[in-house]
Amino acid sequence: MKMKNLKLYLFALLASGAIMTSCDEEENLVEQRKSDNPLPVVTDPSGSNGTVTLTKYVSIGNSITAGYMDGALYTNGQAHSFANMLGTQFQISGVGGTTFNQPDINSDFGYSGMGPGNTILGRYVLDLSIPGPKPTLTGQVPTAYAGNKAELNNFAVPGMRIVDINSAALAGSNPLYARFASTPGTSTVLSDALAASPTFYTYWLGNNDALGYAVGGGVNAAMITSQADFQNALASSLTALVGTGAKGVVMTLPPLVVLPYFRAVKWNAIPLDQATADQLNTAFAGLNAALNGLAAYNLISTAEAAKRKVTYQAGPNAILMHDKDLEDLGPKFDALVGAQAITAAQRQALEPYRQSRPATSSDLPVLSAATVLGTGTAPIGLAIPIEDKYILSANEVVKTVTARATFNQTIKGVVDQINAGAGATVITLVDVQPKFADLFGLDAATVDQLALGLGTQSSIAAVKAEADGELGIKVNGTNLAPDFSPNGVFSTDGIHPNPRGHAIIANLILSAMRTAYGVDIPDVDVLAQRGILVQ
Repeated sequence: MKMKNLKLYLFALLASGAIMTSCDEEENLVEQRKSDNPLPVVTDPSGSNGTVTLTKYVSIGNSITAGYMDGALYTNGQAHSFANMLGTQFQISGVGGTTFNQPDINSDFGYSGMGPGNTILGRYVLDLSIPGPKPTLTGQVPTAYAGNKAELNNFAVPGMRIVDINSAALAGSNPLYARFASTPGTSTVLSDALAASPTFYTYWLGNNDALGYAVGGGVNAAMITSQADFQNALASSLTALVGTGAKGVVMTLPPLVVLPYFRAVKWNAIPLDQATADQLNTAFAGLNAALNGLAAYNLISTAEAAKRKVTYQAGPNAILMHDKDLEDLGPKFDALVGAQAITAAQRQALEPYRQSRPATSSDLPVLSAATVLGTGTAPIGLAIPIEDKYILSANEVVKTVTARATFNQTIKGVVDQINAGAGATVITLVDVQPKFADLFGLDAATVDQLALGLGTQSSIAAVKAEADGELGIKVNGTNLAPDFSPNGVFSTDGIHPNPRGHAIIANLILSAMRTAYGVDIPDVDVLAQRGILVQ
């Protein structure tokens, strides 16, 4: 045995001997310290259900309620839905809740679409090397729910609009409902939820009735549900739920255009050096001259010409965008040819710019714009206008804001009418707008600009009271941001909350239940939930 090993061997023997000879003495010391400093008794949490019966909780909603996050529906996301968090809290001793069953997608990565070579893409993760979201390459196409459909509690369907809640056709157009529908092609989300015999429900629908339009860049105004159809679907479905004798919570719609999906890519996201700016300005001299020519012939105003001119400089520059609300200058460019002010070749070069202009701070590029900006031989958004579907124009922002505000006032009106007819508060309205105003650091002026509130002075004042102008919120001393950063509360798709965001939503509902029903149910621990998935 080498000397070094011998010394180690002797040290081990000495150490073990010391342990053996001092064992009794140490045990006595430990017992004495336990006696002097007793450990706190850890007990399971308990609570009470107040005046509401929580034995059968049913959740109705769209992608948020389903736990869709990171651009996909996957098992871990479902497990962290606010609905599942509530279902778990309701099972605390004394509250009376039972097992909350969800239509498990049975997929670790979910499905976010198809990639090159028919690669099945899964949920997004934050790639710090980009930095930005990117899809995983191990997605799985959704399959039929293998569990007992009769025992389900969560009837949320990603992509569902409020007008789809009682449509038997939904299973034919939406596989995420078809996979757990009791009778695809015949049953509806509402009929399935009613068949579950709820004693309490949460209802959060209506976001997609305006959000689908906005996410698509405002291309198709028909995607915004009419106020009449919205009201009819809401009133009929809530009346049916109230008819079961169940009490419920209905939630308002948050401000949509402040979501990270519309804020992550800036309107002036084109960085240039002076040399490149000079080259581009030379290239756009023809367009700018043509616009001056149109103004000189009184075919457009000088203000219109100035709005459309393209000029670059060193530093950040506006995205060059297509704006379908602009007048189509094609015929007027043709008039310049007829006046021999430009040649046919020069006219052809103007073709991409018939309805184009540089973006302003009132325009909102969508998150997917990041995948196309600067790509192509003639870089998109720089030399060629970016397509309408990648950016919300100021007019399209107004349409989105107006629709959401109208829907929120409709939600309040229907809930008030049902409660008045019942002579009691059978539906509790939870307004999420104040919390979102706080989270996004809005100020009073922005509250007015985004038409937050429910159409009454008191509801607007409640939102403004939380609009402190400071970005993010603080939870137990930790700052949480309104984005998909590692300390954010949104998932990497920029629309749906991550688990921490879901916990905040669950706690909003629990707070309302304490006021309405006198429940004693502890909050979900926000900081105990994970944030985003990072690669």
